[in-house]
Amino acid sequence: MHFDFFMPTKLLFGCKRLEELSKIELPGKKALIVITNGKSMRNLGYLARVQEYLQQNGAESIVFDKILPNPIEAHVMEAAELARNENCDFIIGLGGGSAIDSAKSIAMMVNNQGTYWDYIKGGKKISEEVLPIIAIPTTAGTGTEADPWTVITNPQTNEKIGFGIKELFPVLSIIDPELMVSVPAKLTAYQGMDAFFHSVEGYLAQVAQPTSDMLALNAISLITKYLPKAVKNGEDLQARENVAWASTEAGMVESTSCCISEHSMEHSLSAFYPDLPHGAGLVALSVSYFSYMLKKDKAKVEQRYKDIARAMGKKGEQAEEFIEALKELIQNIGLGDLKLSDWGIKKEEAEKLAANSFEAMGSLYELDPVCLSTEDAACIIRDAIR
Repeated sequence: MHFDFFMPTKLLFGCKRLEELSKIELPGKKALIVITNGKSMRNLGYLARVQEYLQQNGAESIVFDKILPNPIEAHVMEAAELARNENCDFIIGLGGGSAIDSAKSIAMMVNNQGTYWDYIKGGKKISEEVLPIIAIPTTAGTGTEADPWTVITNPQTNEKIGFGIKELFPVLSIIDPELMVSVPAKLTAYQGMDAFFHSVEGYLAQVAQPTSDMLALNAISLITKYLPKAVKNGEDLQARENVAWASTEAGMVESTSCCISEHSMEHSLSAFYPDLPHGAGLVALSVSYFSYMLKKDKAKVEQRYKDIARAMGKKGEQAEEFIEALKELIQNIGLGDLKLSDWGIKKEEAEKLAANSFEAMGSLYELDPVCLSTEDAACIIRDAIR
């Protein structure tokens, strides 16, 4: 058995931990705070609190507030230029995965020349310092506070690509579940299922290892038990805490294992249809995806499906119990009627979407427990569209 373990991020987890931003050692003196183009970070007072705590800690800050739900390269470059011109020496991502992923990509581009896509697809190597990153998630789903990954879209080429290097691990992440109680039920469901699939895929990936296995199964168990409660009552702090921790665990799964091709397929969907929430796309694909894999080569996934089923409260005597439990969880969080056609996605696009998933993020297919072709991917996507 051979594996690596590297987790350099300091985690502050628990209610009211955000207040510690006012006294903890900071990695710089002036922060660029990255938020989305929505109103919630201001309306809920989270941005003002972060700025106040930084000021109390002797740090200045400026804000970049244009990030889209599916972040794009143009905003990464614009924010990097702002940080450079304002002499910012660290970056804070405040919000959901889009804000924190963008913060990572911005931190990379402040001191490195060229365009972001030069590094993602052009083969250009990072040669200059990546600015330190602080992650403050206000949603529970991506786990990006505990991994080195960032996902940015190039709308000109319809490519939505994940990228990661060790320098993109946040130096500090503050996970305060009290910041998550305002997330609406449907978004709570979408985000929680993103963490769920990070864990499931990480458990099935060929690069899974003992640490990722332990974290993945625990996250799967917590999400199955507590996500329906968080969806039902957003102010249930016990549920919020457990889902938040599961999301962070899922981020660590991505740091020690990896996602597989379900994420490649979803990134293709939301690259062409950027209004599609990532978690919604994953949910819509999931039953078709995992059922297809089981049918194509049961022997390759049978034992791990049984393990996942047990983590979800089933006996785990048959691999099919995982699919049953997955359908039940989707119903229990109110997403049983979710349809990709609601975002305009059509069955006749399946081949195009499958091809894009191989072109943009084909490397994840290499980690699948069952070998899938573009034809297999098209079948999965076509079956998922209703």
